[in-house]
Amino acid sequence: MKERLIYPRFSVLRSQACVKCGICVEQCAHGVHQKQENTGNLTLDEAKCVNCQRCVAYCPVGALQVFPSRNAFSSGPVWHQHVLEEIYRQANTGGVLLSAMGSPKDMPVYWDKLVLNASQVTNPSIDPLREPMETAVYLGKRPAQVKRTSSGALDITLPPHLEAATPILFAAMSYGAVSYHVHAALALAAQQLGTYYNTGEGGLHENLYPYGANTIVQVASGRFGVHKAYLQAGAAIEIKIGQGAKPGIGGHLPGTKIMGDVAKTRMVPPGVDAISPAPHHDIYSIEDLRQLIDSLKEATAYEKPVIVKVAAVHNIAAIASGVARSGADIIEIDGFSGGTGAAPARIRDNVGIPIELALAAVDSRLREECIRDEVGVVASGSIRSSADVVKAIALGADAVSIGTAALCALGCHLCRACHTGRCSLGIATQDPELTQRLDPQIGAKRLVNLVTAWTNEIKEMMGGMGINSIEALRGNRLALRGVGLNARELSVLGVKHAGEI
Repeated sequence: MKERLIYPRFSVLRSQACVKCGICVEQCAHGVHQKQENTGNLTLDEAKCVNCQRCVAYCPVGALQVFPSRNAFSSGPVWHQHVLEEIYRQANTGGVLLSAMGSPKDMPVYWDKLVLNASQVTNPSIDPLREPMETAVYLGKRPAQVKRTSSGALDITLPPHLEAATPILFAAMSYGAVSYHVHAALALAAQQLGTYYNTGEGGLHENLYPYGANTIVQVASGRFGVHKAYLQAGAAIEIKIGQGAKPGIGGHLPGTKIMGDVAKTRMVPPGVDAISPAPHHDIYSIEDLRQLIDSLKEATAYEKPVIVKVAAVHNIAAIASGVARSGADIIEIDGFSGGTGAAPARIRDNVGIPIELALAAVDSRLREECIRDEVGVVASGSIRSSADVVKAIALGADAVSIGTAALCALGCHLCRACHTGRCSLGIATQDPELTQRLDPQIGAKRLVNLVTAWTNEIKEMMGGMGINSIEALRGNRLALRGVGLNARELSVLGVKHAGEI
């Protein structure tokens, strides 16, 4: 008998109320629940449970409970149980540990250590129910000075830019890593909200080309799905250099997910792993980046803004300065704790810096060099609420993009099993039976509800601060105060401690 060193992470309890209907067997994508053909009895394999809670939600008599296992190793403050489990797992397989959906590591969340100022007597608040509040944002280069036409009228022509009705965009998630139904829901929601969703590095399904006015198409190191019609279909083009969940490395979509339309859209053979190189093999300097930006602009008749996405790393301020000077119209900074469908756990948990610190450093550097208006700034990675959005904009962002929060709106439970391809919610899977569990129309409605609620809350918060537009909030760090932060953290963030004038 093979020695079992790792206990199941979760315990599944089936009570006597169970009527043996078998719905749990049908709903579980991981094979935890099984029905014996000869007796009709239900059995459990707890080792397969990822805690997606779908069986609990669908049980008609409430007979199921799933909770963390009480079994524990004799561990201490250094050798935690999860450390021992990871050692056992690698000793068994010799493989790199994979995980998904952001880091569970206990790191400071600076959003929760920042508070917002509010208007009282000398600076009256604004009632968003009775007075106009401007939440629209314009992403791209801004004119350095006011210009007039030959007739003396104001010249209101702008360089290529994105106009969003809300400062909330949907982050890049590739077709293949997520299902077609997810992309369809995102496209529908972006169109209804007047904002944008990002294709990720997997190309754009032909059925979604009609949503091009609300689509950002991505060009990553693997160039999957990239061709002229694809570039021309979107409202903007994003060059992905890096992402917060795995800075400095490429991507990997297993061949088991590359089938049918995924293979066709990505332009790779079915069943073959799609591996993105760590670097772009034509970008080894800012000059190389400028050349690619110019090539993409030329391919789209200089009508579309180009975004450059980079991970938040220690020298992010200098990197952003170079990107701004390379001809990019927008820079997206993706911070530590950014989510993804599959990442090496060691990279995800130990590489990169929090988006709050990176964003503040970038905004300060661009302002010091007097080039802040040369580039739009989008922040992503662990944006969880409308309050995080307001704080990100006050730290210097023009807008934010949300990925994990959007998937949670679609039903994701963060069970971190995306890389298995067995998502019970039909999100991170290409299994036809599982993908049908997500209705794009219902998903789009939930996304619209989420962003609408956040946008209304943003109006409320801005009104309470005596601010009536996103533009007035951008980089307004006087509206922020820190709580429980040391002097160095406050200095990097560029904010004062609570109680300071």
